[in-house]
Amino acid sequence: MDLLRFATAGSVDDGKSTLIGRLLYDSKSIFEDQLESVEAASKARGTEYTDLALLTDGLRAEREQGITIDVAYRYFATPKRKFIIADTPGHQQYTRNMVTGASTADLAIILVDARKGLTEQSRRHATIASLLRVPHIVLAVNKMDLVGWSEERFNEIYKEFTEFSAKLDIADLIAIPMSALLGDNVVERSVNTPWYGGSSLMHHLEHVHIASDRNLQDPRFPVQYVIRPMRNDVHDYRGFAGQVASGILKVGDEVMALPSGMTSRVSAIDGPSGPLEEAMPPMSVTLRLEDEIDVSRGDIICRVGNHPEPTQDLDATICWMDQDALTVGRKLGILHTTRMARAMVKDVVYELDVNTLHRNTEIHELGLNSIGRVKLRVTSPLLVDEYADNRTTGSFILIDEATNRTVGAGFVREH
Repeated sequence: MDLLRFATAGSVDDGKSTLIGRLLYDSKSIFEDQLESVEAASKARGTEYTDLALLTDGLRAEREQGITIDVAYRYFATPKRKFIIADTPGHQQYTRNMVTGASTADLAIILVDARKGLTEQSRRHATIASLLRVPHIVLAVNKMDLVGWSEERFNEIYKEFTEFSAKLDIADLIAIPMSALLGDNVVERSVNTPWYGGSSLMHHLEHVHIASDRNLQDPRFPVQYVIRPMRNDVHDYRGFAGQVASGILKVGDEVMALPSGMTSRVSAIDGPSGPLEEAMPPMSVTLRLEDEIDVSRGDIICRVGNHPEPTQDLDATICWMDQDALTVGRKLGILHTTRMARAMVKDVVYELDVNTLHRNTEIHELGLNSIGRVKLRVTSPLLVDEYADNRTTGSFILIDEATNRTVGAGFVREH
């Protein structure tokens, strides 16, 4: 049974947490004591109905304000597929958490309130989902019951979104009219939308094809940890632990370790449950090599004839997440896969207007929650691919060295 990771996104009060609560409730994926707790919390807040949003709004501040602040992850399964949900915040000040939740997603659900239509935050989240190369997008037009299940209103929002998203790189888009509060078109098809010929959200989540989304052509294995246990005063085991970023690695494959360039063959692949013949993304495994070559944390194991090129100059799209602006000359820490380095901002080429997708070349700094194109110079060569080819080796995070806070997320463009 395969696993689908998906994230909810959209503006404040569009119903993201309620939608996830409804999915969990209607698919019978919550325990009785959880439901009792949510019912009691709903009564304490004076709500006449069971507020299913409380299933994911776990922080006290979230429940008091009725908003999502942190990313809430929930796991559930149906007979057809396993799921990991990332419930991301809608507030602009928590955009960094939306980036976190969507960065590993196979699918993003962009919720839109049928009464309000597209907001700036809806557009920002759609833009970020596109930059993050989330392969599948669902436009969930929520609260349709509050507009009388109007087909005209649904088509109006869908048209507005498709016109906006035409400028983005979205490969697969569908739209679903729904009411997360009442459950219409969430798990079961609704009788209130006879004009809608598509499937329910759950049916789409269970059947969307994701097997071909992963890059299985370019083997990349960032080394996270070197395992060297002592047995009877002898080091008789040397393995390289990490997560397969892309491609397929098999026992007997000739591989290269970068940046050293030394080659060997895979002698064994150890998984959590024992030896494996092959490993593919997103499996976490330990590789053993035939030769004692120098491989350390931060190195990448790849194929001899298929490897990333080391570079110290990065041309990247940046989502900036800090109050202090990203300015030319600023020095930051950079984490790429498992390798740390230092970086300096050489140029801020433009800022992207999330409403119009206009590129403003007059601005040479990025403020909080801004998105733009930036050129960086790093202190030591990084082994990068273009983000369009590899979401793991094509991405990085920027770190404020004084506070150790994550202040930006980057996606490598052409290099």
